[in-house]
Amino acid sequence: MSDIYESAANSLGLFNSPCLTKVELRVACKGISDRDALSKPDPCVVIKMQSHGQWLEVDRTEVIRSCLNPTFSKVFTLDFYFEEVQRLRYELYDISSSHNGMREVDCLGAMECTLGQIISQRKFTKALLKQGNTVGKSSIMITAEELTGNNDYVELSFSARKLDDKDFFSKSDPFLEIYRVNDDNTQQLVHRTETVMNNLNPVWKTFKTSLNSLCSGDHERILKCTVWDWDSNGKHDFIGEFQATFKEMRSAMDGRQVTVLTIQFNFFIIIKMHSFLDYIMGGCQRQFTVAIDFTASNGDPRNSCSLHYIHPYQPNEYLKALVAVGEICQDYDSDKMFPAFGFGARIPPDFKVSHDFAVNFNEDNPECAAVYAQACLEKRENLMPEGVSASPAALAKSVLAEVPNQVVDYYNSKGIKPKCPSEYESSRTFGH
Repeated sequence: MSDIYESAANSLGLFNSPCLTKVELRVACKGISDRDALSKPDPCVVIKMQSHGQWLEVDRTEVIRSCLNPTFSKVFTLDFYFEEVQRLRYELYDISSSHNGMREVDCLGAMECTLGQIISQRKFTKALLKQGNTVGKSSIMITAEELTGNNDYVELSFSARKLDDKDFFSKSDPFLEIYRVNDDNTQQLVHRTETVMNNLNPVWKTFKTSLNSLCSGDHERILKCTVWDWDSNGKHDFIGEFQATFKEMRSAMDGRQVTVLTIQFNFFIIIKMHSFLDYIMGGCQRQFTVAIDFTASNGDPRNSCSLHYIHPYQPNEYLKALVAVGEICQDYDSDKMFPAFGFGARIPPDFKVSHDFAVNFNEDNPECAAVYAQACLEKRENLMPEGVSASPAALAKSVLAEVPNQVVDYYNSKGIKPKCPSEYESSRTFGH
């Protein structure tokens, strides 16, 4: 992430909660208009993020000379917050060799979207709007990729054959220790097996450890395996040791001969720990279903003290809550239609009390379009009087903060793996 973005984010308080993960965004444009008959444009893309109603520049790409279909090498790294709406704006400029600044007349088009929209599609393409919000022939494509540390686990099983006998009246009681050799040549114990009593051909139990713990994610890192003969007084007898890299271990399933012992790798498997974005980028969608309490316990909607109060200029507390949560969820729902139900109201045509009805009164299709929610949100922002403090963003955070972990835990418990991006190419039509 650029220093510009970090300093601005800190000073403006852009985010105040830990990010879910970091994502890398790559940019390409197609069909840029050639405004100058004598030369092609020199395109550059600026990415901005909205904060407190203002567009804050995050970073910009390099300038590619004389190109109508640029693919930029610059990679944007952003923090991703599932529970927040992160609005982005991409502006395409023609930067002449004699002028390296950004002028309004040099703007070839712009596009606005949310980070959630980009992530949910992985490859997000949209037309660039010219001045006056007219659609031009040029388009921009944003490709998203999760940037994470290696959270995978490795499962290992070792055995040995014909170990030296270190005991006089019985056979050795061997156990195995695995050490990671650090960059400064110090050694960090990774795992110690159980002791197999009175056995020169031990088979140790399978164990699991993180790839970071085993080799710091470095497949060329040296690992040292030492076998000891256990003694009750703690003065264990050395039987033998060997060193191998993680990569060599992976390819040594047929056994590895060592001077004083033979170690057999019985079982070696890397367990992929999938992240929330693995599922989202693999095509997983999140549906937002609403249930509204219309009972009299919340007061008369004509009374300003009621949560159901129908204000002439702004939505009530219920609608604010629905909009705050729904605006985030809609980025991960292809049709952006939300099933909405109510209970505890008298509904037409006979106005009898119902405790299970569709808010749109269509029992066969209770889904409501998100367009209305967005319109209400814009109305709230424009008409909210001074002194009124409402924080739908804080509400959405508290409601949605645990969703990513819940999704991952559920799919892991069911043994469901996400589709790889190469296997899944989004054919969904998302509302822009």
